Amino acid sequence: MARPATPAFLRWSESTITFDQTNHPDVAPHPGRYPLVVNLIVSPKRLTKVLMDGGSGLNIIYAKMLDEMGIDRTNLCPIRVPFHGVMPGRLAVPLGQIDLSITFGDQSNYRTETLTFDVVGFPGTFHAILGRPCYAKFMAVPNYTYLKLKMLGPRGVITIGTSFQRAYECEVKCCGHASAVVASKKLAALREEVAKKTPNAKKSTGSFESAEGSKEVLVDPSSFEAKKVRIGTTLSFE
Repeated sequence: MARPATPAFLRWSESTITFDQTNHPDVAPHPGRYPLVVNLIVSPKRLTKVLMDGGSGLNIIYAKMLDEMGIDRTNLCPIRVPFHGVMPGRLAVPLGQIDLSITFGDQSNYRTETLTFDVVGFPGTFHAILGRPCYAKFMAVPNYTYLKLKMLGPRGVITIGTSFQRAYECEVKCCGHASAVVASKKLAALREEVAKKTPNAKKSTGSFESAEGSKEVLVDPSSFEAKKVRIGTTLSFE
């Protein structure tokens, strides 16, 4: 007889994580509108603007951030798999991947795990972006109403949160950055379109080629220098 399958429970799944009124902030303007931005320790620096993005299938860190952390880019593992959704309207190709240790919590209760990051060369408004691989690794549960993140640690539940003011500031900066990127892309596309339509256009506006069907006419024959203009042959000069 076939034996019933024994479920293989993942670590950190033995306890329940809940949210209640004790997690409710004093003020919760526009619940669900603002991003969940946390601060945590990343090998071994504390980053204060890390976006928790449950809609992303990647963990992303910026090359400039690695430079500021003192991590040599020679530590990157080559990867050429492109992805979408980080730069507005653009296909992104990472510079490589790197494994970094991530620590949530404080000295009284903390968890450290190793995550794989895609390293990108373009600028961003956050220090890093943590996606679903991070949620799964830490068995973390977000609450976008309270702007809090919870996970189990060695001494109970670890709660990470941010203020709505902080989230608002990050949202404004992120929107401004995205608008600037889109505007620069549209400007570049417009210039390219104009260049295609006028391939023989001269950069200088100080000279032009005479069109067919024109003639030169004296403006003031009595002057020391005879000045001429060019007019169409269909025009009369009296």
